[in-house]
Amino acid sequence: MVTITIDGRKVEAEKGWTVLRAAKEAGISIPTLCHHESLDPYGACRFCTVEVKHRGRTKLVTSCTLPVAEGQEILTRSEPVRRIRRILAELMLARCPNSTVIRELASRVGVEKSRFRRPEEDLATITDREGCILCGMCVRLCDDVLQVGAIGFEGRGVRRKVTSPFREPSDTCLVCGACSSICPTHAVEHSRIRPQEPSIIPFEFEEGMTGRKPIYMEFPQAVPKVPVIDESTCMHFRTGGCKVCEDNCSAGAIDHDMEEKTEEIQVGTIVVATGFELYEAEKLSRYGYKVFPDVYTSLEFERICHASGPTMGKIRTRSGKTPGAVAILHCIGSRDENHLEYCSRVCCMYSLKFAHLVREKTGAEVYNFYIDIRSPGKGYEEFYKRLLEEGVHFIRGKGTEVTDVWESPEEEGKLVVVSEDTLLGIRRRVPVDMVILSLGLKPREDSDKVSHIFSIGCAQGGFFLERHPKLAPVDTATDGVYIAGACQGPKDIPDTVAQGAAAAAAALSLMDKGKVVLEPVRAKIDPDKCCGCKLCIANCPYQAIDFDEEKKVSVVHPELCKGCGTCVAGCPSGAAVQENFEDVQIFAEIEGALAD
Repeated sequence: MVTITIDGRKVEAEKGWTVLRAAKEAGISIPTLCHHESLDPYGACRFCTVEVKHRGRTKLVTSCTLPVAEGQEILTRSEPVRRIRRILAELMLARCPNSTVIRELASRVGVEKSRFRRPEEDLATITDREGCILCGMCVRLCDDVLQVGAIGFEGRGVRRKVTSPFREPSDTCLVCGACSSICPTHAVEHSRIRPQEPSIIPFEFEEGMTGRKPIYMEFPQAVPKVPVIDESTCMHFRTGGCKVCEDNCSAGAIDHDMEEKTEEIQVGTIVVATGFELYEAEKLSRYGYKVFPDVYTSLEFERICHASGPTMGKIRTRSGKTPGAVAILHCIGSRDENHLEYCSRVCCMYSLKFAHLVREKTGAEVYNFYIDIRSPGKGYEEFYKRLLEEGVHFIRGKGTEVTDVWESPEEEGKLVVVSEDTLLGIRRRVPVDMVILSLGLKPREDSDKVSHIFSIGCAQGGFFLERHPKLAPVDTATDGVYIAGACQGPKDIPDTVAQGAAAAAAALSLMDKGKVVLEPVRAKIDPDKCCGCKLCIANCPYQAIDFDEEKKVSVVHPELCKGCGTCVAGCPSGAAVQENFEDVQIFAEIEGALAD
């Protein structure tokens, strides 16, 4: 460690640190415009100049390029330092008289206007009226770090300026937005480099309502809770440069050269808990999702209500206003013979929760458009009655359309929900500021692939099939494979937790036994009769049959066979039979029954 003195205060710093970093770590502020952790110290703006006394000598040096040394005495606010900063502020103010950042910085050092004239030519062709101070941070980041080279310096001395090649829009630019984000005066106009604005990377956890970086945390409760890198947007994988995150990681935990690998692990039991997906609101275009900005899906509104969500828990429209009226449309996609024929179970209750939150946080009028209110859980019916007392409006009739076409003055500028009121027998038009679509639940897109891998059957609708709906609700037809949660069917949180605990207990019970009881009735193949056609292998739903290439016959694995008889019924040579359930045994049972 090195001990230095900054403004009369003893500061310990690690060897190799700069004075600017040592001051920052100690909580001492030194103004600067051209310093960034991703770039090597450059000292372009000179605003971080400090007075240094060391070994009997006194000099003025930029603190971002000065390494710490034992016994240094640093003065950050001495009269020579303040005088230099005032001159620099006047020069920058002459260059960038319209820059808010420069005006604020100049004001802090006591400069209100500049004595110098503004240069006749602009110092950059890629900046707006804020102006360029020639710090070069955008150029160094684009060229040295990202290795793109879409912008650079042109000319020398007083004629030096930042520009794109030939002062024309650059096809080399990747529209990453790094140059505009690092500019200390926020002066870079990206459209002058390439006529296309940088696109925000949508954050999947926030349903695309906010952006994220190429390296990010997938969600707050991620296990393991470590960041991940998105290869499709990471600049290193696009250009071969950057690696800023790797350079700044003190733990050395980032390795861009790491490759994806597949590991095979021997396990005793498997719990399949692949979850569900919301039905696509885009398939029901009449509700205006992604046409009208204030039409939200249920999951989007869930994130809006959350304290860590995009609006920090405040319920606001896209324009930032508090809604005066909100419509909640139940059963969107569910109980519809053209989409999902089944009831999704959770829609009614989470719609009631949304209604309560809207009333509590905004006091807005809430309209629930429903087919039937299904509230069978503990305390659910009481919660429904509580909402009736809170003044929530319930309209029995499925919302048929969301439009912005107004037919009366009170509908102008509003979203209008068109619905039938089956209790009154009339057609209603309700103007609101926000619409929430309570979408149904469906199996994941890859459920067919997963069911094939684990030899799990699928019920109507595509959810995984349990062995018995009452006696074995978490077991499957494959021993040692259990299902839990909404992959088995739509269910709420209490039921999901209970089923998850049951599946875990069943898996532990099987592993604790250390052995598996085989089915007494299972298939066997007579090698003398087998013709090697392999039809039984293709027909077996449990992948319990293999082909012996040496003997040219099929072989049954008794530990996998469930005795379903599919191979027996399809065997053309009669080689496959049911062990303990052969024709002789069946006829003997029949004769015994008839004899009585």
